[in-house]
Amino acid sequence: MVIIKTKQQIEKMHEAGKMLASVHRALREEIKPGVSTLYLDQFVEDFLVQRGAYPEQKGYEGFPYSICASVNDEVCHGFPSKRILENGDIITVDMVVRIGDWLADSAWSYEVGEVSKEASDLLKVTKECLYKGIEQAKIGNRLGDIGHAIQSYAEGKGYSVVREFIGHGIGQDMHEDPQVLHYGKPGRGLRLEEGMVFTIEPMINIGDYPIKIDENGWTVRTKDGSLSAQYEHTLAITKDGPLILTDQGDD
Repeated sequence: MVIIKTKQQIEKMHEAGKMLASVHRALREEIKPGVSTLYLDQFVEDFLVQRGAYPEQKGYEGFPYSICASVNDEVCHGFPSKRILENGDIITVDMVVRIGDWLADSAWSYEVGEVSKEASDLLKVTKECLYKGIEQAKIGNRLGDIGHAIQSYAEGKGYSVVREFIGHGIGQDMHEDPQVLHYGKPGRGLRLEEGMVFTIEPMINIGDYPIKIDENGWTVRTKDGSLSAQYEHTLAITKDGPLILTDQGDD
């Protein structure tokens, strides 16, 4: 069942979203060669707690960290570790922020130092896929319109779309209905209504879309070892179009 949010509830989620966006802006200065992903995890936790927010992922179904830190061929749910980021890496940092009873969710991919054109192009197209999906998030459209816009754009550029991990409703719980696929056919699926709040979070691979999961039971990698990137926003459906709750201001 999709939980429709009131304007007041969306405003509360927007506060969490603004906090999350501020973390991502701060991370731009922290992500560089020589830094460990464990350092980034602690940076985010400290940043949030000092401002009265909470990293909702920590402890979720046993997940032990405040962020997911997915490097290079890691698609999502990467464990922060003592691993040192190197020049040319790419990293996706994904987090869920709680303020009071309300949540926001956003992932962002970053270049570490100077990266290859191949990696830079992947990040560019993946971000474009996110916004192609958001353009379709308006009253009267269907979820399939979002998935089709993302899939057709990504595949048209020669990339593949991960199938197993999708967007989702969010509110007071991290995962609610609806499920938001990043592939599909236009005109299919649930019709969008004012007050729906969900994430769009395409994971795009340079190679093929099959994935594998590490022994830790969480970290997802491309099966063929190719690079993967992800961008994610939480957004609300309004009569004026999609309202991006995690907008960084200069996306």
